[in-house]
Amino acid sequence: MNDFLQRLKQRKLVQWAVAYVAFAFALLQGMDVVAHQFGWPDGLQRGITLVLVIGFCVAVVLAWYHGERGAQKVSGTEIMILALLLAIGGGLLWQFERMTPSTSSQYAAISSPNAAQPNPGITTTNVSAQAIAIPAKSVAVLPLANESGDKDQQYFSDGLSEDLITALSQFSGLKVINRDSSFQFRDSKDSVQAIGEKLGVAHLLEGSVQRLGDEVRISAELVNAADGSTLWSQHYDRPYKDLFALQDDITKAVANALKAKLLEGGGAVVQSDRPPSGDLAAYTAYQRGVAYASLETAAGQHQALAQFDQAIRLDPRYALAYAASSVVWGGLAATFDTDAVAVRNDIAQARAAANMALQLDPDLAAAHGALAGLMRAFDFNWTGALAESQRAVELAPGDSGAKFGLAATQARLGHVASAVKLERQALASAPLNTTAYFGLGRKLAGLGQLDEAESALRQSIKLTPGASRPHAYLAMIEVLRGDSVAALSAAQKTPPGYWHDFAVALALQVGTDRTAADTALKNMIDKYSSTTAYQIAEIYAVRKDPDNTFKWLDRAVADRDAGVELLLFDPLILRYQHDPRFAVFCKKVGLPTTTDAKAMP
Repeated sequence: MNDFLQRLKQRKLVQWAVAYVAFAFALLQGMDVVAHQFGWPDGLQRGITLVLVIGFCVAVVLAWYHGERGAQKVSGTEIMILALLLAIGGGLLWQFERMTPSTSSQYAAISSPNAAQPNPGITTTNVSAQAIAIPAKSVAVLPLANESGDKDQQYFSDGLSEDLITALSQFSGLKVINRDSSFQFRDSKDSVQAIGEKLGVAHLLEGSVQRLGDEVRISAELVNAADGSTLWSQHYDRPYKDLFALQDDITKAVANALKAKLLEGGGAVVQSDRPPSGDLAAYTAYQRGVAYASLETAAGQHQALAQFDQAIRLDPRYALAYAASSVVWGGLAATFDTDAVAVRNDIAQARAAANMALQLDPDLAAAHGALAGLMRAFDFNWTGALAESQRAVELAPGDSGAKFGLAATQARLGHVASAVKLERQALASAPLNTTAYFGLGRKLAGLGQLDEAESALRQSIKLTPGASRPHAYLAMIEVLRGDSVAALSAAQKTPPGYWHDFAVALALQVGTDRTAADTALKNMIDKYSSTTAYQIAEIYAVRKDPDNTFKWLDRAVADRDAGVELLLFDPLILRYQHDPRFAVFCKKVGLPTTTDAKAMP
């Protein structure tokens, strides 16, 4: 050993190594500054570092060689050889770097809003779960297959799936896909890998349920979406009366497999869709109501109300059934009913149901969300709506619906960009939610991001082809672009009814046929003026008629028209945001006069 150390000293190997390391360190420091100033790619900087590592090995070899000769001077030829070796090594490493995608570039491809998506059915501007790197702690509960042989038992199996979604949403750091999106894959032939990609999750919980008299049989399996491997599986045979305990067992097993912990602190309170009495018939009626409400049709809403009423009759303290009923009544008033008397009744029923839900359970996030919706749409109580929306998110931070509600309130107060950001976050847990895409499209249109707005609206239509409002808003986007032909074409594709007539009337205002434009406007006033004063104001705004615009806005307030809540992100009405009457109107309805939305030219 002493001889070896002596030879190292004679050849000055240590001095060479220290000198080279000092030189390389200084060079890297300087390169770091230059790289930041000129925006050099990460791959080039890594290549330089690797070349210097090779250079160190070459320098040590030269030091040993010259020490053996008893000389420390390096000839010009050797310098050229060293430079050539470094150039060749650097070139090879650079080529390797170009051929091998880096970790950062792979992440950028996933996280960038403009990156290509692996699923052609979900585009980049749809801002689905594919726009975010898939977290390891993420799961979608697919609808449990109904193997009872009884079609009516579908609601039962769906109820089990819904309860598991609600329960798993209580766990901190666990991304759980909501019902609207995960249920899109009922009886799907897609592979688990494809479903995982489309929903943006690492795991799928799937299985089957069969009710046989007083017994229930459930098979459940937690699958790794990337490779289809099973992380956990279990088969249960239990008495039907022990259903809720069985659901709890499955929830705990899945949470343990994913190493998830219940939410703690921050105001979060465990939410549940079960009736306080534990009445399974009430629970089934509630689940039937949820299924009908998701149809997004007027008939479906009335069927949903009948089921919620049945659930309440079976358990008068079922707060969640009251909250769900409130939302449906409000939707009828805002979207489906056009008779003034019917609308007033809808609003009264919605308010009574929301108040009862809160009275029964003050910590029910859905009840606070329902009340916030009424305050926004019909009371013009924006401060109260913001407080209720924030409370809903505090109580249920894992609930995408609560986040959508808060985003809606933020947009109504003119904070449209913040609302879009929150809505994008919520869409990670609801990547196939048609209503959410419609809401996002409206907000993006308000920000002037028309291409992204169109994409979001088309995604909404793809998910629910029969929905009218997204088609009407596609016509509005073409109006904002100033393309009268495209606007009329889009309007005519809107399903028949009120939204079709509104879209056609709006499109005709930017065309050259003034007679047709006047006739369409008159038709709107004759048929719908009692409940759609706000939309008539929008048509007058497109006609560049401020006097009638503000006249119909005032009428909208008198009629408690829900459209008024769109004011601060409505590019049509914002055309007159600098008119003195705009500030007066905002004061009348309790809104600020500032917004980050953009007006129609």
